[in-house]
Amino acid sequence: MPIKAAVPRTDLGSHVVFNQSEALVDVNLFDADWILSALVEAAGGGAHGELLSRFGARTGSEEVQYWGELANRNPPQLRAFDRFGRRIDEVEFHPAYHALMALGLEAGTSSIAWTAPRAGHVAHSALLYLLTQAEAGVGCPMSMTYAGVPALRKQPELAELWEPRIGAARYDARCLPAHQKAGVTLGMAMTEKQGGSDVRANSTVAIAQADGSYALTGHKWFVSGAMADGFLALAKVNGDDSGLTCFFVPRWRLEGSRNTLELQRLKDKMGDRSNATCELELREAAANRIGAEGRGIATILDMVQHTRLDCVTGAAATMRWALSNAIWNAQRRSAFGHLLIEQPMMRQVLADLVLESSAAAALAMRLALAFDRAPGDPAQALLARLMTPLAKYWVCRRCTPVVAEAMECIGGSGYVEESPLARAFRQAPLNGIWEGSGNVIVLDTLRVVQREPEAVEAMAQFLLAWLPGQAEQIDAALISFRTGDPSRARQCVERLAILLAGASLVELGLEALGIAYVNNRLAPVAATSFGAAVLETSLVDELIEWGALESGR
Repeated sequence: MPIKAAVPRTDLGSHVVFNQSEALVDVNLFDADWILSALVEAAGGGAHGELLSRFGARTGSEEVQYWGELANRNPPQLRAFDRFGRRIDEVEFHPAYHALMALGLEAGTSSIAWTAPRAGHVAHSALLYLLTQAEAGVGCPMSMTYAGVPALRKQPELAELWEPRIGAARYDARCLPAHQKAGVTLGMAMTEKQGGSDVRANSTVAIAQADGSYALTGHKWFVSGAMADGFLALAKVNGDDSGLTCFFVPRWRLEGSRNTLELQRLKDKMGDRSNATCELELREAAANRIGAEGRGIATILDMVQHTRLDCVTGAAATMRWALSNAIWNAQRRSAFGHLLIEQPMMRQVLADLVLESSAAAALAMRLALAFDRAPGDPAQALLARLMTPLAKYWVCRRCTPVVAEAMECIGGSGYVEESPLARAFRQAPLNGIWEGSGNVIVLDTLRVVQREPEAVEAMAQFLLAWLPGQAEQIDAALISFRTGDPSRARQCVERLAILLAGASLVELGLEALGIAYVNNRLAPVAATSFGAAVLETSLVDELIEWGALESGR
């Protein structure tokens, strides 16, 4: 894969280029990120340090950063037919996309949570966090592949076939039956035009066949990972409105023919451009049921929980990448006689961004830790159930303003498409929309409160254990939360998410940041923009030192 010239001309004849930053490349995104490495270690992921260090060096390299640019500049193209008019329903990608997919899958991004003896979800989230800073689009098919495992396990005979293919940690881009491939990816086919997040409005019909399989007919409006080897889909058995059932739809039928999955067109998305998202028509497509008939939403819940963890991680990583570029530029560019990093107001803004980015990363890693602990610890399982939508709502909502502020720190050169900030800004809203937009997530949170009050108690115990000085704030937030009033729900969710972020920072060893975050974000008169609430000079110095990638550990 060719890379850009490393030594550009600075003497252009009419002027000499100076007082400009260089590209943020050839930095180890794990070793040089003191906050991330500290959080991973505290969350029990120390055994994965060597893997993450190697992966951080690759994702931060000039070569891999350029792959991310190329994959976005050359989006996927639909090939519905071959040149003879036969239907093939395939997608062509730029070689950079395939290189990024191989890099992420073969490092274990989709598989390590299920194959590692310990801290598998923490390792998964750390890998995704690093990969996103090279290119976020490839994270989507990797996330769905990772998250598909819990759903497949509800139908053991399917898990027996497909989980080893996921665990192989191999990328095989060929369009072939799964048993002929070195590794596979999975996708999701849930959303339909008429319903969006309201999947109960789905109209796809599944007809039972004599051999125990099903034939699915209908349309799916947003299907990410269009070249996946299999898709999880929801449909109504025989059109019965009593409930949705979950199905697994392979790209190829068992006898070796292409399944009747027709890619109608690819979405022209604002961001996430390297990832192929399609509109899919199912024409009596062969499928296997997963879980009980009519219990499709319950069956798919575990998968949704895991993809929401990845929404949190992806948004946190996008924030981190924008922040890293802002600090990098401020360390290298002068204005009014001083480096930007020395200017008092700029220092306040950057420190505040470090605080927000650290809180997002801590929520992602603490949530991954809860996933790791959940199988053997009922309290952690309850905490994960409620913490997931709270973290998903808050971190994803904070992503866009963080990227916008980082872009403003850089100025005009951050606003052009050549800048990584432009790609990050287009990407920023995605995780807030995917897997449930804000109101859907808040409603899901309220459902957990109403149906699983023990989850609220688990969260209360966690908050009080790590933020004892915030007992009054915690009690007030929980009282409002338990009322279940939808008109106040966003306010309650935001307050609890801030407290969860602070508690996560404290528990994972960054106590000063956790206390500062809660005090700042829950101040009686909260600031409305980054840098407006003045942080103490000593804390500003510490935050900027920690936030600068080149400071290392």
